[in-house]
Amino acid sequence: MTSTRIQSYDEQTSVTEPERTDEAETEREDEQVCPECGGAVTADEEHGETVCSECGLVVEEDNVDRGPEWRAFDSSEKDEKSRVGAPTTKMMHDKGLSTNIGWQNKDAYGNSLGSKQRQKMQRLRKWNERFRTRDSKERNLKQALGEIDRMASALGLPEDVRETASVIYRRALDEDLLPGRSIEGVATSALYAAARQTGTPRSIDEVANVSRIDEMEFKRTYRYIVRELSLQIQPADPEQYVGRFASELGISDEAERRARELLRTAKRQGLHSGKSPVGLAAAAVYAGPLLTNEKVTQAEVSDVAQVSEVTIRNRYHELLEASDDGVVAA
Repeated sequence: MTSTRIQSYDEQTSVTEPERTDEAETEREDEQVCPECGGAVTADEEHGETVCSECGLVVEEDNVDRGPEWRAFDSSEKDEKSRVGAPTTKMMHDKGLSTNIGWQNKDAYGNSLGSKQRQKMQRLRKWNERFRTRDSKERNLKQALGEIDRMASALGLPEDVRETASVIYRRALDEDLLPGRSIEGVATSALYAAARQTGTPRSIDEVANVSRIDEMEFKRTYRYIVRELSLQIQPADPEQYVGRFASELGISDEAERRARELLRTAKRQGLHSGKSPVGLAAAAVYAGPLLTNEKVTQAEVSDVAQVSEVTIRNRYHELLEASDDGVVAA
């Protein structure tokens, strides 16, 4: 009985396996031949089609071209146009083209390295860091870009502001504007100018608080950089500060809308000329909630906007006098 069952199992196996193989071969043959005439098909990459070479039948169309979008006619041109990896960025001194050795002391399988291997990797990290900065100019740039990234993170500025600030600093370095000025001063000025250019301004006090230089040096360096590089920087619009102040104070959308209306009315009447945009924005954010029966104190607005309560009171009365809402008691 046992031998009979084994024989029948062997017979079934020997019969079914060749049948599956024949089916797979038939499918592969169907894919490579024309369904009409049985001729060979070829891929026309220029038109994105698969065509029969004998009868001309279009078997497939609109094929995805997985090749590059550029053309090269020799090997040197191909090497020049070929690209791989992450895109370059101005926010790194080497534009992100160099390699970096990770700080984790683990191998590719996640296992911890031995003591000798850890010492070896530490030496490699040290030498890799030295080779990434070949001269004093690159060391200067690396320090400055790190400072810009630190301050931008503290101020909550987006990536486009950091990229613009890096470009401004590179221009200052290329035009030899750094002698006699600190790296931190030029980096702070570049970040402040970039924030103004990209429409996400920060006040001088806010930038000075996260910088490692005093406010007077910051202002002096900023004026120098703007003049020498001929940067086109428009006066800051008070409305650009309203959203951030309103969010930090937690006021309603209606109060924020009233604050923006007050500023627009003041701009139409020329009230903003010669006034600090931060002070006007703080006064509008203080007046908006009062007009919508919300409770916001001058001290709270002063802490958020970093302007004095006296400035808020003065600009507050000016904004309400210019509007049609009348004067509300402070």
